[in-house]
Amino acid sequence: MSKFGMYAKFTAKPGEREALAAILLEAAAAAEPVQECELYIVNLSESEPDILWVTEVWSSAEAHAASLALEATRATIQRAMPLIAGVEPVKLIPAGGKGLVFGSAAQ
Repeated sequence: MSKFGMYAKFTAKPGEREALAAILLEAAAAAEPVQECELYIVNLSESEPDILWVTEVWSSAEAHAASLALEATRATIQRAMPLIAGVEPVKLIPAGGKGLVFGSAAQ
């Protein structure tokens, strides 16, 4: 089973980037004990004042999908929606790198 990764580009409504970042950082903190979520980083664009990027790595696409079905996740999404002007997800298959652990079995 392959790991699942995603870059999600969030465009916040004007002036709402910091509030959106705070909600996304709450989501990151909530994911801390979830073993299937291996990486969840909120990034602020240096050059675009309304843009945030979220970098995620999950043990599998199924684990990511299951996380989206959780009541706490759905509640966080509902809180964030009024602050979001757009989202552009880019799904990935992580191949490896510093900080990313792969088991010895074939991925």
